Amino acid sequence: MTDSIYSGLQQLGGVTDLPSSPETATLERVQNPQADTTYNVRFVAPEFTSLCPMTGQPDFAHLVIDYVPADWLVESKSLKLYLGSFRNHGAFHEDCTVSIGRRLASFLNPAWLRIGGYWYPRGGIPIDVFWQTGPMPEGVWIPDQGVPPYRGRG
Repeated sequence: MTDSIYSGLQQLGGVTDLPSSPETATLERVQNPQADTTYNVRFVAPEFTSLCPMTGQPDFAHLVIDYVPADWLVESKSLKLYLGSFRNHGAFHEDCTVSIGRRLASFLNPAWLRIGGYWYPRGGIPIDVFWQTGPMPEGVWIPDQGVPPYRGRG
């Protein structure tokens, strides 16, 4: 495995501590072995947490990240650790969602990326945040994110 597209990975295959903040989290990537094919990759984080920057109380979201890779794929353990680093990070819902999308887009330079942040109610109001790099590409199947609008208990 020393001379493969996976040889530069540092976090996979061993114990890795959760980063203390999104700024210190290390994202890793591998070359896309199917770079000549247009396809969509979806990551779902149904238990994403961060902190309210004003009260310090926990906030919870269901994140859905879709991207059409170009030359790079994000390594999933590094993504999991990056998302987990928000657990003790204080930021509003909009900032968390857009920051994640922008960092991934900058790091991977995909053909297209979108993120949906479906935040559970704070003060009785759910907040949904959506960001994407541009128009949805033609010729690739990108399903609906499948998260229904918040309806409370009813």
